[in-house]
Amino acid sequence: MRKIDCHVHLVGDGSSGSGCWFRLDTLYHRLQARVMVRGLGIDSKYLKGGLDDVYVETLATLVRESSLDAVVLLAQDIPYNDEGNALAEKAGFYVPNKYLFEVVEKHPDIFIPAVSIHPGRKDAMEEVQRCIDQGARVLKLLPNCLNIDYTEARYIPFLECMARNRMLLLSHTGGEKTLPVMRPEFADPELLRSPLECGVAVIAAHSAGRSGIFDADYTDTLLMLFKEFPHCYGDNSALCSLNRARTLPKILTEEAMPRIIHGSDYPVPIMGSGPWMNGVISWKDYRRCRKISNVIERDYQLKRAMGFSEDTFTQMDRLLGQLN
Repeated sequence: MRKIDCHVHLVGDGSSGSGCWFRLDTLYHRLQARVMVRGLGIDSKYLKGGLDDVYVETLATLVRESSLDAVVLLAQDIPYNDEGNALAEKAGFYVPNKYLFEVVEKHPDIFIPAVSIHPGRKDAMEEVQRCIDQGARVLKLLPNCLNIDYTEARYIPFLECMARNRMLLLSHTGGEKTLPVMRPEFADPELLRSPLECGVAVIAAHSAGRSGIFDADYTDTLLMLFKEFPHCYGDNSALCSLNRARTLPKILTEEAMPRIIHGSDYPVPIMGSGPWMNGVISWKDYRRCRKISNVIERDYQLKRAMGFSEDTFTQMDRLLGQLN
């Protein structure tokens, strides 16, 4: 079985004609972008142009030089209102599915496409079928950021189409501080009940834990869904961070572990301080992992030091095999 990171973001500036963009219109956004690209080993000068190509090639090199075999690469849609009209001004960044497929075609051995389609788009059904026909078996959404309530009846045909075509849903759960949030209440994994009941296999990104200090912790709700739905999973993406590491003790259990899938949330910084401060890894392991310059490998080694089983790293390949 391949070792796969199920949660890696594709990001670009549109410099290659990709159609990608991200916001740098506030001091917060500019500082955030600088921290992220420097953490990846990318010169911050590329924030002024040329990021498309350098981002992809840097990521490809990191994956090939890591202990992993492949990563699930994520597109990113924008929010839509209830009438199906785009709300680009509410989004933090955008990565079109067309560009995602172009990037995957260049590195098919290590990149697995995860498309992003807001189910409220007027062309949602056509777009999801087009992506399925191109080989996509994973769809990524952030309901709290994109204004998506899975329980709405108008989304059922979209979810049923996913289920018929054995398409996996990777859905953000829990708090969010990196991107603008439209509907904080949509962070609750209880909303995943609708796609689960439609027969869609679901991965709850971040295992529904907190991001901010005062965020609600929904991890217990997710653990209850695990008991009810055998096709419900969680990932451990971004749990190396100081703010999200509080989720770790709840999923590092014999009962929860078989449902946890490895993910990094690249390019979100991978530090390791959170797991150490929460007593999940030793000072020795923290210091050892901090010296690893390859952030994909650093995240992998930190997760191993935390005690995640080998199945955690191969679970995504197992799921993809079941979908084919």
